[in-house]
Amino acid sequence: MNFNYELTAVEYTFIGVFVLLYALYVVRTVWVARRMGTTARAIVIKFFLRTIYFALMIAALLGPFFGEPERNIIAEGKDIMVLVDLSKSMDATDVQPSRLEKVKFELQRLTKALPNERFGMIVFSSQAFLQVPLTFDLAAFELFVQALNTDQITNGGTDICSALQLSEQKLFQERRNTSKIILLFTDGEDFGNCDGKVLSTIRQFDLKLFIVGTGTTTGGQIPTTARQTLKDNGGNTVISRLNANFLRELAMATNGQYFEINNRVNTMSEVIGAIEAVENKLIDSRQAATTSNKYRYFLMIALVLIALDVLITITTFQL
Repeated sequence: MNFNYELTAVEYTFIGVFVLLYALYVVRTVWVARRMGTTARAIVIKFFLRTIYFALMIAALLGPFFGEPERNIIAEGKDIMVLVDLSKSMDATDVQPSRLEKVKFELQRLTKALPNERFGMIVFSSQAFLQVPLTFDLAAFELFVQALNTDQITNGGTDICSALQLSEQKLFQERRNTSKIILLFTDGEDFGNCDGKVLSTIRQFDLKLFIVGTGTTTGGQIPTTARQTLKDNGGNTVISRLNANFLRELAMATNGQYFEINNRVNTMSEVIGAIEAVENKLIDSRQAATTSNKYRYFLMIALVLIALDVLITITTFQL
């Protein structure tokens, strides 16, 4: 038999105090019995009962276990690289309070629904940058999500394909045998040219691409200040619209799936379901020694002995 814990100086002190006080109790009981010309034979039974159940309770506190059985430990999981469009069009207000704020809120829902997966994040407009490497630290990931804003990248325009290419590089750098997922949030106003090799790589290596179109086809204005909106060179108000057709074609070209979120349609539950439906891949499998705390057996026996102790009385005098 082995124990999970060891006695420290504190436990030894309490045990010593208890033994001393109990010894004084025994001496006093015997002394009273002799002074009254009687015996206290039952104290012998109580002494053994109390010694045994006291020892059993100490053993239970130490977390006893028997042997070291081996168990097959299996680790499975997914790596999810989130791509977030930070072009100025993501400030459009056709989705309240804005497209980007809606994405930030839905990303919080996503991490809470998938707490056991690794998340990373790439932000992009005309260029793509790694914002968060793949991590299990979802609290840190959420802090970066909350800090997202369109001023992080000053260059104008949008290049979705540069973000896809960077996500491929970062996912393939990971040697872990996990299911690899790319989750793209964008309004689809794409001004970049996609290299066919980028799309074929997604298909060839079975990367799961889930595209979440953010916005509406009717579009919305892009605020620049509290009272002004973005205007073109001719002084006309710019209306940014969701390019759903382009995003659907991109999903079809990569064997991916397309979803939408706005004020009328929210398919994030379907996105979560689609990610959960992706089969986990085996990361590692090994035999590991495991221990099981058997304290309850010691405690149960001690409780039975305590009940017996209560039923047995010590007679120190007779009428």
